[in-house]
Amino acid sequence: MAPKKKQNPYLERDISWMYFNHRILQEATRPHVPLLERMAFLGIYSNNLDEFFRVRMATQSRVAEYTDKSAAKEREHAKKLIREIGKINARYVKEYEQAVHDVIEEFRKENVFLVNDTELTHEQGEFVRAYYREKLNGFIVPVWFSAIKLLDSETDENIYLAVKAAKENGKASVDYAFLELPVGICGRFVRLPDSDGKSYLMYLDDVIRYCLPIVFEGLGYTRFEAYAFKFTRDAEMEIDNDLRSGTLQKISKGVKSRKKGEPLRVIYDTYMPKDLLKRVLNKLDLDSLDTVLGSGRYQNHKDLMRFPDCGRHNLKYPAWPSILKKELDGPESVLEKIQHKDRFIHVPYHSFDSFIRVLQEAAVSKQVRSIKITLYRLAKESKVVKALIGAARNGKKVTVVIELLARFDEASNINWSKRMQDAGIKVIFGVEGLKVHSKITHISMKNGPDIACISTGNFHEGNARSYTDCMLMTASSRLVKDVNAVFDFIERPYSPVKFKELLVSPNEMKNKFVTLINNEIKNKKAGKPAYIKIKINHITDPVMVNKLYEASAAGVDIDLVVRGNCSLVTGIPGVSSNIRIHGIIDRYLEHSRIFVFAAGGEEKVFIGSADWMPRNLDNRVEVITPVYDPAIKEEMKRVVEYGLADTMQGRIVDGRGGNEFWPSADGTSFRSQEALYDYYLAENQKD
Repeated sequence: MAPKKKQNPYLERDISWMYFNHRILQEATRPHVPLLERMAFLGIYSNNLDEFFRVRMATQSRVAEYTDKSAAKEREHAKKLIREIGKINARYVKEYEQAVHDVIEEFRKENVFLVNDTELTHEQGEFVRAYYREKLNGFIVPVWFSAIKLLDSETDENIYLAVKAAKENGKASVDYAFLELPVGICGRFVRLPDSDGKSYLMYLDDVIRYCLPIVFEGLGYTRFEAYAFKFTRDAEMEIDNDLRSGTLQKISKGVKSRKKGEPLRVIYDTYMPKDLLKRVLNKLDLDSLDTVLGSGRYQNHKDLMRFPDCGRHNLKYPAWPSILKKELDGPESVLEKIQHKDRFIHVPYHSFDSFIRVLQEAAVSKQVRSIKITLYRLAKESKVVKALIGAARNGKKVTVVIELLARFDEASNINWSKRMQDAGIKVIFGVEGLKVHSKITHISMKNGPDIACISTGNFHEGNARSYTDCMLMTASSRLVKDVNAVFDFIERPYSPVKFKELLVSPNEMKNKFVTLINNEIKNKKAGKPAYIKIKINHITDPVMVNKLYEASAAGVDIDLVVRGNCSLVTGIPGVSSNIRIHGIIDRYLEHSRIFVFAAGGEEKVFIGSADWMPRNLDNRVEVITPVYDPAIKEEMKRVVEYGLADTMQGRIVDGRGGNEFWPSADGTSFRSQEALYDYYLAENQKD
């Protein structure tokens, strides 16, 4: 009997995600990071965790509670994963609370003070009461716990105060209520008047605590206690084949509607009295696998992303104004420039306005016949859409593929779709069963070659200010023809389409990536140059993970820059000893996907929209393009090499969650984002 083949290590996606979010928390604790940025990282960490519980933990919770015998293996696996994540989360909660405390103390040294309802001076108290009557009165209506069966009408976007109100009129009596903080109306922080060069801020929670006698005015209550709590609801089950089995579809069908919207995580003030906490939990109707966690005085720290700066701009990162590339500026036609030579931009280092200009010129130019574009997320006031509407009004044939299932942006995308349809734009709502996640534009010209833009990120002005993404603008006929074929595939997904140059999922992308890795293995065995260098957001696809292990075992050097989920475990002799992974957290969110293969000495470079996850490779329309222009190839390689050299912001991602920083060979620190900005600035200043 042949020995059983040893299974390669595979780190669960959700455990890996916890390690990634911990890297964000680390940034909030680093002394060299400006204080307002540290506050923002605390907010990002909290917001990420909310989304994680709403989606990923919701999926695991549903699977864990599905009782069909055919899903027994998946059920036990989900239960184990939930317990493990719970332990990691409990550990990180303590670190998070300490980080919040430390940052607030550092603000005090800068004469910015967060005061609570027990610390106000007489003058501040007068201000707070006046603020309540002028700004908050009428927006806060307590609800008695005794008056409702469940907290089923309340949204998990908000924070709540549980209130214990007592009367002392001869015989003591106690009543219990809750109220929603109107953060959406007035923000989470109230700025009090400055005094003696000091700035004072107050949580909205404490403003309301201080004003509870006004909230319950006329009802005879003389004593109040109020404690914050927050809950997270199940957003939806995420079907992306990450749960290892074909039974997933069956599980989904069995429980899709039953659990949607139910609370699955509660965070509350640890000092909340037991009688009050009991009423909160009873009204949430939790299950045994749901998370109930005692925490600090304040919940929902995502609001720290918008912490008031009190005019202290020195507590932020120094400004890095986006660079408008000279080659894409000036009076000459930018479309003609692209027809003459491939161009690229790397936002936010380069200005996204260069792409806006491409669309605006295309909207007006009489040389343009049509514009096709895929849109996944859109800015609130989208210049992209305004240019497309202008093109339609100028008689161009405009086609927009918009993804209605872009998570948490569904309503916005629907509204934009209606506006575009009203303007005469042909709007295509994706492909049934497949999210359209590709970032492509096709511009058909009357004279000269057509043009295509292929990006690693959304055509979104807001994202382009904080996400690092690369965009190729090309008139190469072999690429442009394939881009147009992608739009044909989206419109007719069941017709046979062959792509000669592009890697397109769900068609042949995974197979082509496997072939590229296999070629590196063959070249290594043949003594030719063999290496793989990749910058990507996530690697969790089992096929790609095992293929990288196979390449490592064959001696291929593999260097990866991975921002988020990573299922690889490095440093295992004979399996992954040739794999090194860097995780960079800095002022910009690393988002570009760049792939470099040695190819026996004739390097191949690719960029595009796809991560190596089952959802991207199997269940979405994604596009990866080869880069042919030698200068742009070098620029894309530079981005990856700088990331691999980062010792100031780059952590060791090894599958064990240590998140130590990469050591410097010469004792000096290197920060890739700063180095890239300085490089692009110098390049743009050349004659």
